[in-house]
Amino acid sequence: MLGFIKNWLDDNAREVKKLQRTVDEINKLEPKMKALSEEDLRGMTAVFKGRLDKGEGLDDILPEAFAVVREASRRILGMRHFDVQLMGGMILHQGRIAEMKTGEGKTLVATLPVYLNALTGRGVHVVTVNDYLARRDSEWMGRIYSYLGLSVGLIVHGLDWDEKKRAYDSDVTYGTNNEFGFDYLRDNMAHHPSQLVQRELNYAIVDEVDSILIDEARTPLIISGQADKSNELYNTFARIVPRLNAETDYTVDEKAHTVAITESGVAKVEKAIGVHNLYDDKNIELTHHLNQALKANALMKRDRDYVVKDGQVIIVDEFTGRLMFGRRYSEGLHQAIEAKENVKIERESQTLATITFQNYFRMYGKLAGMTGTAETEEQEFKKIYNLDVVVIPTNKPLVRVDAPDVIYKTEPAKFRAVVNEIAARHAKGQPVLVGTISIEKSEVLSGLLRKKGVSHQVLNAKYHDKEAEIVAQAGRYSAVTIATNMAGRGTDILLGGNPEFLARLEMRRDAMQHEAAGENNGTTAEDESLVLEPLLKKYRLQTEDEHARVVELGGLHIIGTERHESRRIDNQLRGRCGRQGDPGSSQFYSSLEDDLMRLFGSDNIAGIMERLGIEEDMPIEHSMISKSIETAQKRVENRNFDIRKHVLQYDDVMNQQRELIYRQRRQVLTGENLKDDVLEMIDACVERAVATYAPEGVHPEEWDFHSLLEQAEQLFLPGHKLSPADLEDMGRGELAGFLTEKAHEAYEAREQELGADTMRQVERAVMLRIVDDKWMDHLDAMDQLREGISLRAYGQKDPLIEYKFEGYEMFQNMINTIQDDVVRYIFRVNVVQPEQQKRQVVENRYTDDSAKQPARKESKVGRNDPCPCNSGKKYKKCCGRAEAV
Repeated sequence: MLGFIKNWLDDNAREVKKLQRTVDEINKLEPKMKALSEEDLRGMTAVFKGRLDKGEGLDDILPEAFAVVREASRRILGMRHFDVQLMGGMILHQGRIAEMKTGEGKTLVATLPVYLNALTGRGVHVVTVNDYLARRDSEWMGRIYSYLGLSVGLIVHGLDWDEKKRAYDSDVTYGTNNEFGFDYLRDNMAHHPSQLVQRELNYAIVDEVDSILIDEARTPLIISGQADKSNELYNTFARIVPRLNAETDYTVDEKAHTVAITESGVAKVEKAIGVHNLYDDKNIELTHHLNQALKANALMKRDRDYVVKDGQVIIVDEFTGRLMFGRRYSEGLHQAIEAKENVKIERESQTLATITFQNYFRMYGKLAGMTGTAETEEQEFKKIYNLDVVVIPTNKPLVRVDAPDVIYKTEPAKFRAVVNEIAARHAKGQPVLVGTISIEKSEVLSGLLRKKGVSHQVLNAKYHDKEAEIVAQAGRYSAVTIATNMAGRGTDILLGGNPEFLARLEMRRDAMQHEAAGENNGTTAEDESLVLEPLLKKYRLQTEDEHARVVELGGLHIIGTERHESRRIDNQLRGRCGRQGDPGSSQFYSSLEDDLMRLFGSDNIAGIMERLGIEEDMPIEHSMISKSIETAQKRVENRNFDIRKHVLQYDDVMNQQRELIYRQRRQVLTGENLKDDVLEMIDACVERAVATYAPEGVHPEEWDFHSLLEQAEQLFLPGHKLSPADLEDMGRGELAGFLTEKAHEAYEAREQELGADTMRQVERAVMLRIVDDKWMDHLDAMDQLREGISLRAYGQKDPLIEYKFEGYEMFQNMINTIQDDVVRYIFRVNVVQPEQQKRQVVENRYTDDSAKQPARKESKVGRNDPCPCNSGKKYKKCCGRAEAV
């Protein structure tokens, strides 16, 4: 009875029960699908498309389409979708988030809604966290789509326009969140329709949706160009700030991640730079540089937030521990850190185009996601993306044992306990996966294990393909693997090892030996398959034996060396074991010196430890401790959500403006004839000029005809012969009509002078150039407005409302300026053949390859030859790209 009441009250249980009815329907179709010939099964795609053309909806054909995909997968990949995977596919089709535990086969789940929605011909995007997973999944799952007659595309960094266009025009397109976002921005910077690659944003399935839509969503995508600003002020403040006293001259709030200068600090800075009043309007730039220098010194820690490598400051991703090559902090903070570390300061950049992931993904007609951990962030998904979370039951019961947290007084004591635990489990052969929250902690732990004589693998989450290989083998007998918490996501850990990874590793070793011996056997895909099969058979026997031994020892044991701010990241680590009913266990170790405990949760626990006189190496292990830590995590999560929501509220203002500008820009780009648009701009310019110099409600004798004609000369009547006397007897409406008529005549004369075709090209080129320039300036101005708008709160005004109001005024002014400049240039521009020059732009992407060195050409390299920098790409698509510009 209690179970019935619980299920009746549980929305998720009711949802699963509803899905089960459709699953039963799909299962009934299985015998029929198995009986189909190859030709008939493949022909189902044409049948479905025909039914859609006749007016049926996707929901009408869902059971049959899912049954077809399941049968195709069984025949092509040897993988049959479980019932729970069918449920996950339905949730994704509905535009929701499916939470499925690690090892439940999310990659295969996506094939169901992807196939169904691709039948409309409007395209489906499958979004992954890195190039490795995008390439792997497009090749692996792409076999199903190709078998069923659908085209598959892949979007990764380094493709040219033709390749991207083909990929986006495919029925199914795999790619990373960064590439999809940057392609959207680049499309909205294009100067010719042929440069556009994306089509409509129809339907997207986001893999690891929590990582992409929450963790990565804090950093907007930015395409920038160099700005003409001096770097000297960064050096000046880098010398001054270290001389300030942390107690008296500025205060640091680690929880809020803010630093504020005090009155005594201001006085010292003013004296050091010789300024009377630092907060005078004319010194805004100085206060900005001071604030960034304070942040760089007091908040940004070397080897935690960033590393210095090869004379460069490289950001460390706090969630993954990855080095984010190419990504830079904005608003001058990166330059302030470079000055602090005494490395070369890169020039500040000007934003050319920017968008947040929140606003990019909300543009899709339908959005869905899947992950192992989303329920803790359901409130954020619902409020920001209008996505709800459905927890899909596991295919087999979860038997993992999650032990309560163990807490120590100090960090060294905690690490000693962790090392002893690893050594004990390693001695009996049980595999152990150790999660750390930073590269630095991984190295500390690795050093301690080396001293103890425990062999282990350290994974610093730098190369996605390598980390996948290492993590895949973390379940082998007596394996010890240290990894940052997020490393190797998307890779299953099989107890006893992954036979396919082992077989391919041996194949690569053999190929390298042949290469070293100067042999080149030019193996084909068919040869590779012949070599792979016997190796797979050999390693399957080995891993099956190891699997039995590991299961007997209790499966994979997970050790967390520190609690993360987010429960979700901890749950991801725990979820690495216990897949598909496998045994497994997990335990977290914490200390009162950990950041989370120190800042948010340790007062009560520290008091208990002191009263009980607990020694440094004596642990406390109690469910109450785990609850206390979870409460601290909830507080941090709520605070982080509020920060992200606050950032998004401001970005929404910009987003409305961006959508309007980009929509109008696209019309300019693709419009055949812009004559009517230009004439409307001329009319608007005339109207504004008349409103300024012959305003309503002012007596005609007081109108300033002289200034009005000067304005007309500047904008829409160049070289006119009119005088104030010609206008004196006109009323306001007559005056506007007269000037509009004269401006239209001047326009027609200009069109005859240049020719209609040339005029259309001039109009398009002028409009695009001016819109881009004004939009860049507007982005910069909005950034500056936002930086200082919070001070309005001191005047009892809501900063967000003030930002919206002033932002709207600035946007209207920008539109007016665009119209004025377009009209001015169209009447004056000279037509010449331009030299082909490409603007140097930088994307704030990060790749997981360390910055590769450009190839130095000792001898001529062919355009289609492999690039000498060893990137694996053709020369024309790598270091030779610059030559083609």
